[in-house]
Amino acid sequence: MSAPAAQAAERAARESFGRLIAYLSARSGDVAGAEDALGEALLLALERWHLEGVPAKPEAWLLTVARRRLIDRARRASIAGGAAERLQLAHEEAMAEAETEAAFPDKRLELLCACAHPSIDPAARTPLMLQTVFGLSGDRIASAFLTSPSSMTKRLTRAKAKIREAGVAFQVPSPDQLQDRLESVLAAIYAAYGLGWDAAFGSGGKDVGLAEEAIWLGRLVVGLVSNEPEPKGLLALMLFSEARRGARRSPTGAFVPVGLQDVSLWSSEMIDEAEALLQEASRAGRMGRYQLEAAIQAVHSVRRHRGHTDWHSILVLYEGLTCLSRSLGARVGRAAALYESGRPEEALTELDEIEAAMVTVYQPFWATRAHILEALNRPEEANSAFARAAGLSEDTAVRSYLLSLSHGPGS
Repeated sequence: MSAPAAQAAERAARESFGRLIAYLSARSGDVAGAEDALGEALLLALERWHLEGVPAKPEAWLLTVARRRLIDRARRASIAGGAAERLQLAHEEAMAEAETEAAFPDKRLELLCACAHPSIDPAARTPLMLQTVFGLSGDRIASAFLTSPSSMTKRLTRAKAKIREAGVAFQVPSPDQLQDRLESVLAAIYAAYGLGWDAAFGSGGKDVGLAEEAIWLGRLVVGLVSNEPEPKGLLALMLFSEARRGARRSPTGAFVPVGLQDVSLWSSEMIDEAEALLQEASRAGRMGRYQLEAAIQAVHSVRRHRGHTDWHSILVLYEGLTCLSRSLGARVGRAAALYESGRPEEALTELDEIEAAMVTVYQPFWATRAHILEALNRPEEANSAFARAAGLSEDTAVRSYLLSLSHGPGS
């Protein structure tokens, strides 16, 4: 197999998986079938592109081949209700699109809404979106949700079957119906952004590029429901984080904590856009999780002008966030703000109140705990926590940074 063929197939799968699955699923209503058909198309691409060369438009090639697979399956199964005929029409449309310069329509938002349908188990909605729209593997999703791969596979399989059996429409619902699905859609976009952020700084693989896709979809949702504040809050949150990407590493590649980053390397354009979005969201008078998280990042961004971080304001915002959501991330964030505000004893109490089973593999908990224990002059416990946090980090630069702290004074 030639390297160019393999690289082209891998790139098409990485960059276009969600768009292809969304488009294939929109007509057939069969997400699992679309995934199988695209998988077969990718295998054929590895064989054919090696012999015939990479086509001018790889996406369109994969789309038409996958469509043929779906039509063949429909015919073999003698699907009732004219499904084969509908797929044949869709295939002809795909062929026509392949012959034009225009890209095929992006149906990812429609697929997100289908995955958030009320008939789908709420616990399966975000994982389902991460797999179908963002192309994450079941194992990767299971790891992110702290569950076993087999349990996650069963959950995803049931959800895909439900979409097919219930005839869930692949369309953006009316504003009142969209409101019911919005929380799940935003949760998936934010989860994808977080995984993409981690991948960019260490975990690598197919997750690279997820952050950009998440921001793109965030903008799409903001445009769709411009009267809703939380999508603006989420987009602002992602932009605040993205603005600091260039400062998170030193010239030698070492990890730089946010409080020590060179603010001149932050993107003023992204921060300004994020601040404007947050102000727009606040006018609705309905504060939510993403707005509060974005506000916390906005306080960090003020260091560009003041030269210091207002940890008291961050603590107040975390108080509000934990009132809305007692999530693990919010509680650990509040503990960090207590520590940074000069209240390490209270910070440790906050962490000690979290159930041990919840934090076994949660790296931010152990990193925060290590800093707090160090401030309380408990070096042996601090060193152990630093080492544990390092062991849980997929980012080699972060791991090195934490290990350097774990040695303690005089080592």
